[in-house]
Amino acid sequence: CCPSMRTVRSADVTSLVEEMCVKSCIFLPEDVAAAVDCAFENETSRAAKDALGDIIKNREIASEDSLPMCQDTGMVCVFVKIGQEVYVEGPLEDSINEGVRRGYTKGYLRKSVVGDPLERKNTGDNTPACIYYSIVPGDALEITVAPKGAGSENMSSIAMLSPADGEDGIKRFIIEAVKRADANPCPPIIVGVGIGGNFDKAALHSKLALLRPLNECNTDPRYAILEKELTDSINALGIGAMGYGGQTTCLGVNIIAAPTHIAMLPVAVNINCHCARHISGKL
Repeated sequence: CCPSMRTVRSADVTSLVEEMCVKSCIFLPEDVAAAVDCAFENETSRAAKDALGDIIKNREIASEDSLPMCQDTGMVCVFVKIGQEVYVEGPLEDSINEGVRRGYTKGYLRKSVVGDPLERKNTGDNTPACIYYSIVPGDALEITVAPKGAGSENMSSIAMLSPADGEDGIKRFIIEAVKRADANPCPPIIVGVGIGGNFDKAALHSKLALLRPLNECNTDPRYAILEKELTDSINALGIGAMGYGGQTTCLGVNIIAAPTHIAMLPVAVNINCHCARHISGKL
């Protein structure tokens, strides 16, 4: 190892991932909790307000009793930012999966991963995780754990639009995706959108977009306006909390845009339920 490199032990990676797997399934991020609370206060529909009240009560019980906030504790997505000056002592991917294995056992979390999509035999420990890496400046290793349940993931969509479809085509596709989803992803939902790149980049960006706090605006004013317009249009659909109607179907729309080919306009929509579980840690 180069003397200037900072060493991170694989055992520390495993311990961090183990801890985050448990915590992410129990505690809701503060920005999401605040958005749900706000929706409850502003709701005028009795049925929708009752549904939001139950969501809040469920969150409180999960936190107080250290229980998972949803029975579907998800397939674990792990996003790893590796500093250019970091050396991981030991196999990084194995260490991450070991952390998932231990966390889901320690936390008595449901193990939902099957080893083959056709054979459908459960792996028994919720591994392997879906792991994504990016190289960044610095000497730190930052890991984000985001368990994603199938109820919301199954409602996600991707389309290769024509550049001629433009912004109006993008809006239509996103709103239609939410319409098709209806109450299946347990609204109020968060909608992550990836625009541009290519087929796989747009899909990845739609999932990464879900990690941006709801109280942070898009840094690009054009996309900030588009996010607000889409949120308003989705809420106007009237699906509402858990499908009971009312004012809040969507807590927010987060967009990541990327450069793309002159002949392409890929758009991906990744929907998250109100249990928008994710947590980050750094070594």
